[in-house]
Amino acid sequence: MATGRLLGISGSLRRDSYNTKLMREAARLFEPAEFTEADLNLPLYDGDLESEKGIPEPVQTLIDQIKDADAIVISTPEYNKAPSGVLKNALDWTSRTRPFPLIRKPVAIMSATAGRAGGERTQFALRLMLVAFQPRLLQGPEVLVGQNTDQFDDKDRLVNEINAKALDGLMKALRAEAGLSED
Repeated sequence: MATGRLLGISGSLRRDSYNTKLMREAARLFEPAEFTEADLNLPLYDGDLESEKGIPEPVQTLIDQIKDADAIVISTPEYNKAPSGVLKNALDWTSRTRPFPLIRKPVAIMSATAGRAGGERTQFALRLMLVAFQPRLLQGPEVLVGQNTDQFDDKDRLVNEINAKALDGLMKALRAEAGLSED
């Protein structure tokens, strides 16, 4: 039985994305909960489009999912030392509504990257981007999955014990921050 609602946001649109795998593994560890995956395949933010047609339907769906969630997990790749444009675009669109849907929402961030550092820079940049939204952003444990091609088994579970332990700890902290029991 689900206790709470978790929204997963992957900053990658790739079908076999390691960040989507990491987000889904986080959801598995967060259980029991109703889990929803956000779709960030959104139009590029365009003020003229917004003025002429308002908030596009897929953006409104994302905003409603954020509002309905008890907790949010964001997993993002690192592109040029920052979060993906897909994730930045989604944040740009959500900033167009008031009140901000992320305000006071418990949020955990994580990253999976091909490099050794696992996305430290992207997480730093994402934390900065989220300041304006005023979420209850967890500070740790940090989940930085480096060399991602070697970090998941054939069931998309983390194989590195250090990463798995950090992710489990982060999900326990997120449940606690959201005020959700583990029953």
